Amino acid sequence: MIKIFLFMYICSTIPGNECKLIPIKTNGFDDVYDCTVYGYQYSSDLIKELDREFVNKHGAYTKFICVPQPII
Repeated sequence: MIKIFLFMYICSTIPGNECKLIPIKTNGFDDVYDCTVYGYQYSSDLIKELDREFVNKHGAYTKFICVPQPII
């Protein structure tokens, strides 16, 4: 059996700042579709929670990846 795991990061366009892994509530999915839809929705919600000044000042953005892993 395969599970799809979501890894979400918050990043900045400021040189020297590294992307940081974000803890999320749900990260195990049955397929890539559900993981991808959740990742985009979560990204949108997260950026909306940050204020405009913070996003503009730090060039904040998110990125994510859905990784298949076998489950024993």
